Amino acid sequence: MAVREFALPDLGEGLTESELVEWKVAVGDTVQLNQIIAEVETAKALVELPAPYDGRVSRLFVEPGVTVAVGEPLVAFEVDAGEPDPAGGDESPDDGATAAEVREPTLVGYGARPESRDRPARRKRPGLALSRESAGRAAVAPSAAATASVATASVPAASVPTASVPADAAAPTVLAERPRATPPVRKFARELGIDLASVVGSGDRGLITRGDVESFAEVQSSAEAGTATDAPQATSRADGSRETRIPIRGVRKATADAMMRSAFGAPQATVFLTVDVTATTELIARLRALPELAEARPGLLAVVAKALLLAVRRTPQVNSRWEGASNEIVQAEYVHLGIAAATPRGLLVPVIRDADALTLGGVAAAIRQLAETARAGRTAPADLSGGTITITNVGVFGVDAGTPILTPGEAAILAVGAVRRQPWEYEGGIALREVLTLALTFDHRIVDGEQASRFLADIGRILTDPASVLAMV
Repeated sequence: MAVREFALPDLGEGLTESELVEWKVAVGDTVQLNQIIAEVETAKALVELPAPYDGRVSRLFVEPGVTVAVGEPLVAFEVDAGEPDPAGGDESPDDGATAAEVREPTLVGYGARPESRDRPARRKRPGLALSRESAGRAAVAPSAAATASVATASVPAASVPTASVPADAAAPTVLAERPRATPPVRKFARELGIDLASVVGSGDRGLITRGDVESFAEVQSSAEAGTATDAPQATSRADGSRETRIPIRGVRKATADAMMRSAFGAPQATVFLTVDVTATTELIARLRALPELAEARPGLLAVVAKALLLAVRRTPQVNSRWEGASNEIVQAEYVHLGIAAATPRGLLVPVIRDADALTLGGVAAAIRQLAETARAGRTAPADLSGGTITITNVGVFGVDAGTPILTPGEAAILAVGAVRRQPWEYEGGIALREVLTLALTFDHRIVDGEQASRFLADIGRILTDPASVLAMV
């Protein structure tokens, strides 16, 4: 039997790390090739990892809740020694490369090619001065130096005697890595107000245990008891704090980064249009009765999307992107339509490729499928990028209008408000009509106000009088 390690593969789209959500196997389990062994969460989606071998699970390197860098080992398998290497068949690796230096393919990507036979280093966290080794010496040695190193976390620098700091700690060495701990231990540390970056783990590969946190809390309490009486005391959840700290990671982190790039990377303006969509709502009821659309059952969002796709033909500037490096505006001759979807994990924008080539039924079916997949957390990372224009349906939440922020790299985003039945001017009188507000945010570097207004007016015209499409195409 031979032991082979499986590292976190490159999941694509520039993702460099993932959080292990759940193991589907345990040590001792026998697995088959491509059997799902784990579920990881990237900044964009939940991804299932398949087994790269037939064999038996001999070791799990990572606990659920831990963030793992691409190329870091996840699991080890015992496999038949004569089993061919999936990366190279029965042939030996070229140029004298060992089996460990050949990347092993999986269904979702490739593991990082190791530079040596040593285990890949975990990603580093900036802002921490002490290395794991020096932090370990400070926590283990029951000396004045250890007391001083702990006290600096909760006492102003001016109140810590400089004479108690050892000479070898005066200059920072290697930046400390992200602390490894299980979710229950992280919760316990938060309740005690303890930063896990200051705790040295005694578990496998530096894993921080509950006992490590308790020991650190005792040392910290002793250190704080010996400081000046006017030193600030740490406030913890257990002491009655009424705040909840939520780690910024996953979809929330990706969304925040994207919105910051968008808000400060492009000058954005928004135009609004309120239209009577009674004719469209009546048309939808008739369309659903058609045999060819009975299964797709198009709704208002699908009709708005189709109206947008038709309007893009008349104002192609809204389907463009700004490329500062080449000093060009790139105008796409296709439409990859993003549909913003609210999910339990946060906001996702899956993309319908070549939406302009789809019929109304095709658009409706695609919207329904991508929404279901996104809410289930099964959208592939590749399906969350590459859009050219986006629609966000805020009306589903009962909101009339809003000013959406552009998806980075796109020139326009359309917000669709709620349909309200209200008094409206109609044929020279006042009648109760179905009224809808549209809001279009655009990149003013690419799209002028006149172009944005004409584009929005075309969408409104189609929704007000669907028959007007005949004069537009």
